[in-house]
Amino acid sequence: MVAKAITAATVGINAYKIEVEVDVINSLPNISIVGLPDSSVNEARERVHSAIKNSGFSFPLGRVIVNLAPADIRKEGTNFDLPIAIGILKEQGINIPDDLTLAFLGELSLDGSLRGVNGVLPLVLGLKEQGISTVFVPQANAKEAALVQGIKVFGANHLRDIISHFEESPLKETVVDINKYLEENALTDYSFDFKDVKGQQKAKKALEIAAAGAHNVLMSGSPGSGKTMMAKCMASILPPLELQEALELTKIYSISGLLSSDKPLMTKRPYRPVHHTASPNGIIGGGTTPRPGEITLAHRGVLFLDEMVEFPRNVLEVLRQPLEDGEVVISRSKNSIKYPSNFILLGAMNPCPCGFLGDREKQCTCSEYQIQRYRSKLSGPLLDRIDLVINVPRLTTEELINTTVEAEPSCQIRERVIKARKIQAKRYEKDGILTNSELTADLIKKYCILNEASTQLMKTAAQKYQLSGRKYNRILKIARTIADLAGAENIETIHLTQALQYRSDN
Repeated sequence: MVAKAITAATVGINAYKIEVEVDVINSLPNISIVGLPDSSVNEARERVHSAIKNSGFSFPLGRVIVNLAPADIRKEGTNFDLPIAIGILKEQGINIPDDLTLAFLGELSLDGSLRGVNGVLPLVLGLKEQGISTVFVPQANAKEAALVQGIKVFGANHLRDIISHFEESPLKETVVDINKYLEENALTDYSFDFKDVKGQQKAKKALEIAAAGAHNVLMSGSPGSGKTMMAKCMASILPPLELQEALELTKIYSISGLLSSDKPLMTKRPYRPVHHTASPNGIIGGGTTPRPGEITLAHRGVLFLDEMVEFPRNVLEVLRQPLEDGEVVISRSKNSIKYPSNFILLGAMNPCPCGFLGDREKQCTCSEYQIQRYRSKLSGPLLDRIDLVINVPRLTTEELINTTVEAEPSCQIRERVIKARKIQAKRYEKDGILTNSELTADLIKKYCILNEASTQLMKTAAQKYQLSGRKYNRILKIARTIADLAGAENIETIHLTQALQYRSDN
């Protein structure tokens, strides 16, 4: 008789139910695993054999055949150890219910203890959607799995604990109130605060607009003007994650193996600084077995590229499609995987190779040709996808040594950002988006209606600056965010005027 156990496998950040079938036939002792297993799944043969014997159970003397169905989906990872062991023990007559609404996930040590695995949240979410009512996971993954409401989660430390659960000593169900957990952990102390940034009022306002509408920003200024410092402060004014965003982000970090066992839910938006030596695969994701890249790890947060023009041209160009679509598709010969990548791009650069073009104190030593060549590293199509382009001048001596005027702290800026985000969330609740930066052409026509004076202003700006269609729409999105920060229902001329001022590349 064939014994069965249920588990799951991930493809991208989505999960699929996998049925583990175990049969024992009269032949030389051996274990065969079929159903497109990778090397980590094939190695389960040795781990499962030792774990069962060292847990005090007998192992079949014949040939054990394990089939992972459906057989056309590639199986990767170590979470198949436990369901394979459960299937073998069922075949041996151990008292485990033949209930296909139970699922098992976990890696086995040689002594039978259970180790945590990556990707538990998306795996359990996928199992719940496919009718699974109860899941058994390693104790290290129990809190993460319990974030999925409506499914029973039992954490175990050893293979024997699971067998005992069905015979004499039931395991304690792990329960997590996800809304309470998110609320308690939403407020975080940040190492960098805008109160420590002197001057730079225009740049601070631009970053506030960017945070409120999830817009992309490029800062250009002399060395030491505060670009990197302000970029680090950006995380402190971002709004707290909504539940939907937190779950989506947690799925990404769980699959990537970056989730802490004591903090099973991502509660603050990511800030991902990237060095200019990063490869295209490191940025967008990839590899033989595709994994999320930096743009996916920065989903719903900030991706910071310092010294942006120092990045190779091919690395910058791979950002164009994700910036436009909010997702990245990684194609390989055998499959294609889609990852979300809806992030705020925050770039910083010097205005020229020496860094002092337009500086009030130091003279630029670069030739016109050097400046042009330096700036040409950022292509026109990429700049079209950046909403706010601002100059960050060097601080004056008075601003630098001034200790009497206190800058506005991040907490106050954050309150305005949260208020603007709530306005957007309410406005777009039926449109499937969260922020102004996600507005499509149709939604721009619906929500960015201009009066006669504003229409004339945009007509003049389009002619003067030779605006592309994409740039024109982005200016309207910025104006919509400025209006939200001001609490205005409609876009006024003053909001458009301010939006145009934040395009210093015009």
